[in-house]
Amino acid sequence: MAAERQPPTSLVRRLAALLAYPLLFVAMVVLILLFREQLWAVATAPDELRTWVRGFGVVAPLAFIAVQIVQVVIFIVPGEVPQIASGYLFGIAGGLVLTSVGIAIGSGIAFLASRLLGIEFLRAILRHEQLDRMRQVAASPRATITFFLFFLIPGIPKDILCYVAGLSRMRFAVFIVISTVGRLPGIVGSVVMGDAAAGERWLFAGVVMALAVVLFGIGVLFRKRLTALLERFAAGGEAATSESEPEN
Repeated sequence: MAAERQPPTSLVRRLAALLAYPLLFVAMVVLILLFREQLWAVATAPDELRTWVRGFGVVAPLAFIAVQIVQVVIFIVPGEVPQIASGYLFGIAGGLVLTSVGIAIGSGIAFLASRLLGIEFLRAILRHEQLDRMRQVAASPRATITFFLFFLIPGIPKDILCYVAGLSRMRFAVFIVISTVGRLPGIVGSVVMGDAAAGERWLFAGVVMALAVVLFGIGVLFRKRLTALLERFAAGGEAATSESEPEN
């Protein structure tokens, strides 16, 4: 008997899962190479950077939101850089709003991409061992609170969590809330730092930066322990649920 052929939609979905992230990354690299001189010029001259951004007028906030979205979706891009830049360019209130909106949209795109393209997509961008552990967290009855704690702890990569969360049963709206609220302390610190630098309040900016570095360092130093603790918390929730279910 001849082997059954996969339906065209299944083949397209599998192909998209394998190629979506690599193609997006390549597109970002191409854009950086094409505009490398302009990017370097504004990055090395803060006053020119502000002048350049303000030249976009009402489009400037939308352009910044787009940058923040790309930073989340292409999760290898450091998120602190655009967050600090938002405070530098738009002040505390504007930077906080624009950063939060951009991160929320980017997080939602990552979540939905994972949910739409499935496990094959994540296998193309994550190590198998890492993916297997996080899949257990996503399948746990305590997935929502566990992911919130992951987002809250400094030093733990946040953007990749958005993709993994797409494997859980969490509702989209709930995910947006916990991912945004969990990131807020880090966002506030970065935006305040950028605003202080723009106002040349170097002592205050230095204090905020030192505090951020300490918290980030603690998170990185104890990342494995914290991750293992949260994974056990998620697994314990699953075990407790199964033990408490009544027998038939």
